[in-house]
Amino acid sequence: MRIVTLTGSRTCHEMVNAKFNKLALNKHPEQKDVKELVQQIMDYCNANNINKAVINRRSTTGQGAGGAGTFLLEGAILATLNCEIDFVHPATLRATDKREADHKSAKPKTVDLGKAYDLAYEALALN
Repeated sequence: MRIVTLTGSRTCHEMVNAKFNKLALNKHPEQKDVKELVQQIMDYCNANNINKAVINRRSTTGQGAGGAGTFLLEGAILATLNCEIDFVHPATLRATDKREADHKSAKPKTVDLGKAYDLAYEALALN
């Protein structure tokens, strides 16, 4: 799991904590592993005054459907985070990227951080 936090608007924003490390669960997590991951996410949200989280909409059927690990993470986040949670479809991310790529100069070059940035961008105000 990669986390990117943005502040500002779509036309003028900046990254908060650009050096955030990747959070991960092993392939067969135990209850304590999930609790630890959720606590790390909650600590991050509290420390950075996060009021909205945007998550990639998990495909439930067909090729590329989210596996058990994705389902587990999604459920844990939905059940524990106190902030608003929005789901964004990958097609929405692509459409926004086409339309507003010129506003995304701070987007990281790596694929995983770039996708996390795109999700965070969706939560920014339009002005």
